[in-house]
Amino acid sequence: MDFLKYNKFGPIGLDIGHDSIKMLQLGLRGGQVSVLGAAKSEVRLEGAGSRKIAGTNAIAGMYIQGGFRGKNVITCLSNEDVKVKSIRTEACDESTLDEKLVSEIAPRFGLNNDTHAIQYMIAGRVQQGDEFKNELLVFSVEKEIIKSHIEMIEAAGLVPVGIDTVPCAMFRSFERIMRRHEDKDSVKVYVDIGSSFTTVVVGRGFEISFIKQIPMGGESINTEIAGKLGIDGSAAAKLRAKLNDETGTVDQATRDSVASAMGPVVEQLAREISLCFKYYSVMFRGSRPVKAVFSGGQAYQRELMGALENQLGVEIEIAEPVRGFDCSGTSLVSTKGCEWAVAVGLSLKGWDGQEAAAGAYERN
Repeated sequence: MDFLKYNKFGPIGLDIGHDSIKMLQLGLRGGQVSVLGAAKSEVRLEGAGSRKIAGTNAIAGMYIQGGFRGKNVITCLSNEDVKVKSIRTEACDESTLDEKLVSEIAPRFGLNNDTHAIQYMIAGRVQQGDEFKNELLVFSVEKEIIKSHIEMIEAAGLVPVGIDTVPCAMFRSFERIMRRHEDKDSVKVYVDIGSSFTTVVVGRGFEISFIKQIPMGGESINTEIAGKLGIDGSAAAKLRAKLNDETGTVDQATRDSVASAMGPVVEQLAREISLCFKYYSVMFRGSRPVKAVFSGGQAYQRELMGALENQLGVEIEIAEPVRGFDCSGTSLVSTKGCEWAVAVGLSLKGWDGQEAAAGAYERN
């Protein structure tokens, strides 16, 4: 049987976004990390009832077409569903932190342990005056949202074995390249620009230090262009897509008009990202980042990346989350795959082939 050719395979990474769903699975074959299956569906998920039906149908169809092995899935909840807050507390051990989370921190932010799932990670220790305190990243989501999410996946015939968040998944997809000794204290910035949210993650070494969810993305840019040029949002999205056409089908005057139209929203987005850099450098006494790695579907848009690079004053690198993997037989063979960062991170979660995945990147 065909699956016997692969001596190890990980779970299927299922990235359910605002207007698309992506599924990706990694496996080992003779020591080489391969993309066993990859599928993408453009589907807009809106409204609780219709969202579940549309999502279930899309996932079931993608599973059949994608050549996946097994049915175990690691999925993530969207930025719209998961709230992330940075909270500072007195330095204490983790057992005391658990108690504080339930008795003090959650109620302060209107969170109820009966209705919300709440988790945290320690981002680091910060100095406040003469005291050192814990900087926490607290994640919260309504339990009903988790229940509905799981039901949608199970209805598609798959088995959800883990749930993650967008920031953690995208960091994991890049963490595999940070295996050198000199990386253990280096500061890395990752920015994922999706259709409705931009996610900023700052990591020091192999740990996440800062997360920011910015409610701006491709749709914000399309709306700005549509308003300035007198077209609808769909036409604006198509026009931006044409700008990436290297055959020169879009004249320079049109390019200039689009760049001018999206200028204000790009400036606002750059300002929000820049504030993240500033917060990190002040709170953690670190230097301001000089380079940022950008992922997400919007990272293909050259005009957008160029404008952000000018606004931010840092070097921008476009992510290659599938670099080093054997992508033959999949649609990823001819692309950088920058919009697959979250799906790659999900597929790596809990998989014992991660060391090989790290080595695959280093070899390439």
